Amino acid sequence: MLLNYLKIAWKVLLRRKFFTFISLFGISFTLMILLVVYALFDHAVGARRPELHTDRLLFINRMILRGDGSMSSSGVGYSFLKQHVSTLRMPEKVSISEAYPISITLYVGQQAVKADRRYTDGNLWQVLDFDFVAGRPYSVAEVRDAAHVVVLNETIARRCFGTAAAAVTQAVQVDGKPYRVVGVVRDVPTVRELTYAECWLPVTTTMADLRDPNYLGDFQAIVLARQAADVPAVQEEYQQMLHRLPIPDPKQFQEIRSYARTLLAHYMTNHNNDAGQDGDAAHFWRQWIGLGLLFMLLPALNLININVSRTLERAAEIGVRKAFGATARRLVGQFLIENMLLTLLGGVLGLLLAAAVLALINSSHFLPYAELGLNVRVFGVGLLLALVFGLLSGAYPAYKMSKLPANQALKGGAAV
Repeated sequence: MLLNYLKIAWKVLLRRKFFTFISLFGISFTLMILLVVYALFDHAVGARRPELHTDRLLFINRMILRGDGSMSSSGVGYSFLKQHVSTLRMPEKVSISEAYPISITLYVGQQAVKADRRYTDGNLWQVLDFDFVAGRPYSVAEVRDAAHVVVLNETIARRCFGTAAAAVTQAVQVDGKPYRVVGVVRDVPTVRELTYAECWLPVTTTMADLRDPNYLGDFQAIVLARQAADVPAVQEEYQQMLHRLPIPDPKQFQEIRSYARTLLAHYMTNHNNDAGQDGDAAHFWRQWIGLGLLFMLLPALNLININVSRTLERAAEIGVRKAFGATARRLVGQFLIENMLLTLLGGVLGLLLAAAVLALINSSHFLPYAELGLNVRVFGVGLLLALVFGLLSGAYPAYKMSKLPANQALKGGAAV
């Protein structure tokens, strides 16, 4: 039965080629836009190197001191993180690094190369999953001893030394001081803003005062839970620690607010000072799902009109089938299968168009170091969107025609 429905659906699509073209164009273009947006979203917050274990990672990168009529907010101080966050008992490991990278100039002989730098501790390489293409990470001992060592990304290593392997053990000048390259990692996309850099240096070689007792500063902690189920317990332990802390300058401030957020929650906050631990997730999903459905509404309405026109042309066929005992349920199933075939074809075209657009974005270097593509998650979302699109655009015409009296359909009179 299903095979017969599919054969009928294919014949119907070939009968009015212009209508089929318009339908496929609307479906494929809509899905292409939605898939490109989702691919960008997945590239920023999905599980990929170096944040491979996003279900276990938490980020502490913002603190707010609030009082009556006054507020101060920024990144977190190194001394605060070292003293209070590194000593938490629930996490498997904690790493401290600069909250955001800073542009510097590397000197290799007479060559000057711009690069984005991030100071880190030695735990970074154990908390995150960088892909080393040559050499090794610097160690906890090297960070403790303030060794002048550096890890470069692959692009900077090639620009300076020709190949990644050739960069290892070579010297570069940073802030007028010689550093030795110990490792080269695969490029991290700029959209991974909490871990991206082009060169990583031991935090103990910075000129900043790491002993500054201020709670606010320019650093962040990346916390790795032992397992995904421990994430809420780690977040709760951090909140309990904050409640025990003395409030700095109590005449001006009465509250310390900071959260250990997941990667997705970090992006949901959008630096909203009033966002909670989940990053105002409910508002985020309402907004984006609503925009997605609204974007799908216009082509869905257009496809409904086309489906109605197609169905009116087949009124006599429907009447004959009803006269021979076809049930409303079976007719609805047939029309939905036909529409699902159309939307799945449009979905395949949408996937191909999305792949082409993502390849164009990669080649344009609009997003530095981005390697956008249609992975399993993006493909699954594309398939789901195609099915939703098919149901939205096919359910109404199928239902109305299934309710049409057989005698009226046989006469060709169908008011849908």
